[in-house]
Amino acid sequence: MSGDYKKNIAVVGGGPGGYAAAFYAADLGMTSTLIDMEANPGGVCLYRGCIPSKALLHVASVMAEAQHAAQFGIEFAKPKIDLAKLRGFKENVVKKNTGGTGQLCKQKGVKYIQGTAEILDGRTLKVAKTAGGEEKLTFDAIILATGSKPTKIPSLALDSPRVWDSSSALDLPSIPKSLLVIGGGYIGLELGTVYNAIGSRVTVVEMMPGLLPGADRDLVNVLAKRLEKEFEAILLNTKVAEMKESKDGIRVKFDGDVKEKEKTFDAVLVSVGRTPNSKIPGLDKTKVKVNAKGFIEVDGQRRTAEPTIFAIGDVAGEPMLAHKASHEARVAVEAIGGHKAVFEPRAIPAVVFTDPEIAWSGLTETQAKEQGREIKVARFPWGASGRATAIDRNDGATKLIMDPASERVLGVGIVGYGAGELIAEATLAIEMDCVASDLKLTIHPHPTLSETVMEAAEVYFGQSTHIATAKRK
Repeated sequence: MSGDYKKNIAVVGGGPGGYAAAFYAADLGMTSTLIDMEANPGGVCLYRGCIPSKALLHVASVMAEAQHAAQFGIEFAKPKIDLAKLRGFKENVVKKNTGGTGQLCKQKGVKYIQGTAEILDGRTLKVAKTAGGEEKLTFDAIILATGSKPTKIPSLALDSPRVWDSSSALDLPSIPKSLLVIGGGYIGLELGTVYNAIGSRVTVVEMMPGLLPGADRDLVNVLAKRLEKEFEAILLNTKVAEMKESKDGIRVKFDGDVKEKEKTFDAVLVSVGRTPNSKIPGLDKTKVKVNAKGFIEVDGQRRTAEPTIFAIGDVAGEPMLAHKASHEARVAVEAIGGHKAVFEPRAIPAVVFTDPEIAWSGLTETQAKEQGREIKVARFPWGASGRATAIDRNDGATKLIMDPASERVLGVGIVGYGAGELIAEATLAIEMDCVASDLKLTIHPHPTLSETVMEAAEVYFGQSTHIATAKRK
């Protein structure tokens, strides 16, 4: 790779975007400094987001499978939950991951400073160290990777240990008998799944007419059908008008399509999205622009209006996903080194780690309708999958979004057990401009759930082995 990689760069923020940038810069021979408030790199994802939530979702999955086994003739006793031990397991997972990133810092020669940074100009930072003292440092370029935080609703602000955001919910403060989740997005549904599994009666309230707004309805409907059985209630087209603390819990008033206008819950989780951390001290001293939504504006190389400052990850725009941040990190570092790098993925996969999981990549059917774009949709129901039947998880479907003229794969959506592990193949297919016949002719191992991608392509041609389809003209 050609370019000038003898640069001295700083990365502000140690999440999956920040540490990926600092590590990659060091690998390319740059002098790399990483600044973050935590003892080790990891950011929200490793400390209070992706990793701890998936550890707890794994626990929920194990409990669900044990309960499901009764249908096979195998019954387990009702599980006993040691909350302190469960909390310890989650914290140990976090320590292993963040301890690993700390070791990598040393092995790669990255200078790690625990503290907070203030921008003095386009090349200079003043760092207030957690251990005490300040340090003024000058760099050839600065990458801002400050991430995001849970969005707060001022009208529902209530200073109570019974009211949680996503971070405090992951601390497992208790197992409330009743839990209200405000927001039917992926964070709320994932955490609702965890607390439902460990014994809470979960109610979800969502102001929109469906869960996971923006995701394709046919995928969401499969999940919603299961959650309606698992959760206490799902209240759609409904808002929380007021919350007050009482001796019995949090008294909530609802406004919308709901019969019971008031109800008391032992705890409330407010999960209505995330807000970018763009209020960085000293940012106003630069030419960097922040848009109305609070995102830092960047170009294709993730460069801001200040030529020496770059921004990646949640603070630089949606989708607010860790893997998107990590990819942007490599683009920014290569751009700093003079390489002709640009962030232009054809597809960014998204996964909702509920049960069943929902995953999609590329163009969605919803987006195609909004754009008035002509598409061809091919669906393969998991009721016809041998592997899905063998594990008694036929509640799934795989669909392809195709360009009818070129037969190119524009998008893929999957709902079902392990959908998140299947979406990578679809993303590669989109990135490589695969056509339907490429997926149809690729031999997939049998019996696996991955076969459903191949069989969806067969459906497109009206040649499916395992379901009756109309012959294609």
